Amino acid sequence: MSLGQIIREQRKSLHLTLDEVADYTGFSKPYLSTIETSRVKNPPSDGLLESLEECLEFPEGHLQRIAHLEGMPEDVRRDYEAIDVENRQYRQILKDIIQRKLKPGKLGALLSEYDMDINQAEERKEKPGQWVPVINKVPAGYPADFDDLGYPTGFADDYVRCPDIHDPNAFAVRVVGDSMEPKFSEGHIVVFSPATDVQNGDDCFIRLKSPHETTFKRVFFETDKKKVRLQPRNDTYAPVIVGTRRLNGLYRAVIHYQQL
Repeated sequence: MSLGQIIREQRKSLHLTLDEVADYTGFSKPYLSTIETSRVKNPPSDGLLESLEECLEFPEGHLQRIAHLEGMPEDVRRDYEAIDVENRQYRQILKDIIQRKLKPGKLGALLSEYDMDINQAEERKEKPGQWVPVINKVPAGYPADFDDLGYPTGFADDYVRCPDIHDPNAFAVRVVGDSMEPKFSEGHIVVFSPATDVQNGDDCFIRLKSPHETTFKRVFFETDKKKVRLQPRNDTYAPVIVGTRRLNGLYRAVIHYQQL
């Protein structure tokens, strides 16, 4: 059932008209109608979804979660939903084990109730890489403040498929500026892996604090280990020296996509 169908059925169950919902949320009746009929071109904002949750008595965050899932690429959503079903099944199995106080010898019979074989490992088909979220843009210039969506966790507006990536927290950004030319130009997409160790000279996504800033540079650790030199690849830009206490994240670049 789509987001629009869920909203429409709940509205009808509460005997509310579209006019009443429009008055409550402050959005027009025609726009709300396009949402309910899945003809909307611009997805509803989180603010509107929050208002609809209040008006239609949904649990907090319920509609937003559905909308975010619908916005994910089909392959990602299908895998996510399959894993969610598995997790629900595993939780129910654990609940049954605790409630029945089962001994190890009885587990096979319980798993058979769920059509699972304890002696057969699940076969995983090889996939052409995982989907990595493109969180926003990173300045290849001087450090700047921008919304990086709190990664490495959360949702994103776009995804790229990356081969040989096994870090669930991997993320990608679009380059803005020319300080990392000629290797990285504006518009290129760079994938970073928080699980990969950072060495001197690595190209990194750097998150700074006090104030919050981010940038894309080569990283060099000074000999006293109290400072880090953020070195542009473009010689027309000067390096930036920052104290290690300002560092709030160093993530090494592992994949580079460029426009052809």
